[in-house]
Amino acid sequence: MKQAALVTSTFGPGAVSRALNVGWDLFCATRSVSVTYAMIFAIFGLITIFTVEHLGTAPMALPLAGGFMLVGPILLVGYFRVADIALANGSPRMGDTLSGFRSSPRELWAVAAVSMLFYLIWITDAATLYGFMVGSLPTPIAKLLPADQSVVSFVVWSSVMGSVLAFIIFATTAFTVPLLYYRRAGLVPAIITSVKAVFANFFVAIGWALLLAVAVIGSILILPLFLVVFPVMAFASHALYRELFPDGAASGS
Repeated sequence: MKQAALVTSTFGPGAVSRALNVGWDLFCATRSVSVTYAMIFAIFGLITIFTVEHLGTAPMALPLAGGFMLVGPILLVGYFRVADIALANGSPRMGDTLSGFRSSPRELWAVAAVSMLFYLIWITDAATLYGFMVGSLPTPIAKLLPADQSVVSFVVWSSVMGSVLAFIIFATTAFTVPLLYYRRAGLVPAIITSVKAVFANFFVAIGWALLLAVAVIGSILILPLFLVVFPVMAFASHALYRELFPDGAASGS
């Protein structure tokens, strides 16, 4: 296994803009597969929204949507495979998203397990906070606007808590996932390289992370948008990785 390339240069807002353009172009070129793959997770999101509405805990929809940012990086592997085929002028199919997971190294599954653990911790903490701040009074979606003070406080504090976990996951997986997927580093070197890359480009990386969070979480709450936003941002993440680590980006796929 090759060692991860050292981060010797920074990337600016222009790199993010280029990545978004590539993300959109790849989405347009692979629309059928991209939308179908995203639909799998959109269905889970729809079930979640219906569940919190049925239980009268609508304010929990936001932290549940935010929790997707903790496990979402692992799901990008399917889009990585689709992107590789499309960039090689191939015609990706739905089965290619699954082959991306089948060809992933064991270290990537370790990252997935840790991400899921963080997700469970986050949901447990958010539910506990909800119990203290909102209580057992039913709060359906129809009563969220205008929201009372307890709901507003819950949203604010849960967002603060979630942002801490989200930043940890972002810093440790932003480039770890593609580095592992393309077998350019072992688990520990990949994590170290990812964290270094984030802090070496701190302000742009934070801006990119905020853009990801707002776009993905917002689209989950407005589910039809998710079918477009998720694949575009996934392909953009792939493009940003390729720009920062250009050598052998498609090796091992």
